[in-house]
Amino acid sequence: MKRYSTLSAICLALLFTVTTHADEKGFTPLFNGKNLDGWVQHGGKAKYDIVDDTIVGTSVPKTPNSFLCTEKMYGNFELQVDFKVDPLLNSGIQIRSNVFDEDKVIETKDADGKKKKRKIAAGRVHGYQVEIDPSDRAWSGGIYDEGRRGWLNNLADNKAAQKAFKQNEWNHYRIVCRGNSIKTWINGVPAADLKDGLTSKGFIALQVHGVGNHPEKVGKQVSWRNVKIKELKPQKKK
Repeated sequence: MKRYSTLSAICLALLFTVTTHADEKGFTPLFNGKNLDGWVQHGGKAKYDIVDDTIVGTSVPKTPNSFLCTEKMYGNFELQVDFKVDPLLNSGIQIRSNVFDEDKVIETKDADGKKKKRKIAAGRVHGYQVEIDPSDRAWSGGIYDEGRRGWLNNLADNKAAQKAFKQNEWNHYRIVCRGNSIKTWINGVPAADLKDGLTSKGFIALQVHGVGNHPEKVGKQVSWRNVKIKELKPQKKK
């Protein structure tokens, strides 16, 4: 019996190793663990530091939302990242996002298909955001359209995803963008499932939300680690 148990344990270990390597295949780190090469900050003046292979964002008073953005643009991809956030702070991860050098008017559609023109100010980061929400609402993993239309896919009806968020602990996001499909998972639990084709490509950014004049929120931190991406082929047209 002991021999068979040992063999079983070895087989399981080998299976786990093979599966892990297969999952990692094709991913490229977005953060080298040493410096912020390949990233640029837009928006507010929140602080971004590197601590033990982790990017740490710290809120500062009287500044708008801050974004640490990749210099490279991404369209179809799978992004994975771990994050931990202070319960008093709000944050998010921008995907397929952009910033204009000059004011620009764009055209969007509301839920009823009605067209609407919106002005995007120069320097304003805008685009899809995967919410990081430690409040009682617990919409971490929902999709908010930063600087444009607001909530596109909240988690009001997804109790499983709301419960998946771990307060004061590291959480894991898996985000898959392909064509007009954007899907998210939080700690392995399906969260948002959105179909939207307004923006097909843009940068990825780590947000530190503005805290206004609330002194109790100043100096609070959100951290990210194991930030990696795998670019995907576009969906085949049927």
